[in-house]
Amino acid sequence: MDYIHKVKAFGELNTNELYELLRLRSEVFVVAQNCIFLDQDNKDQQCYHLLLFCEGQLAAYCRLVPAGLSYVEVSIGRVVTSPAFRGKGIGRKVMELAMQNCLDLFSTKTIRIGAQTYATAFYESLGFVAEGDPYDEDGIEHIEMVSHQHVRS
Repeated sequence: MDYIHKVKAFGELNTNELYELLRLRSEVFVVAQNCIFLDQDNKDQQCYHLLLFCEGQLAAYCRLVPAGLSYVEVSIGRVVTSPAFRGKGIGRKVMELAMQNCLDLFSTKTIRIGAQTYATAFYESLGFVAEGDPYDEDGIEHIEMVSHQHVRS
């Protein structure tokens, strides 16, 4: 599948990119998962944003969070694949790109995430290891996971 990706600081996003990423996050996290929460948490402005486009549409997205903002370590958050592109390996691709960009941007080999527990096996396949006990975040069970290795695609 042909794709292009962009990694931009918040201030570099144009209005269309910002609208698309916020719409996708809302479509999946608020509507599809029926989770009422404030997605705009005042962290976006300090993060890098990875947008993965397929066929001219935003197929997947995540934000790259600097150390000290969500966790002591660098983090990848708001990982989301458009329902229209699921089952095509796009989620794996966006995570591989995110992990590589964390290494490139932050010079780190350690990444901590707060994963929805249903996706634990997916993140384990990328080298993440669960740490601690599951916890509730906005009505959805999560678990912290850490990776010390990176995939170069």
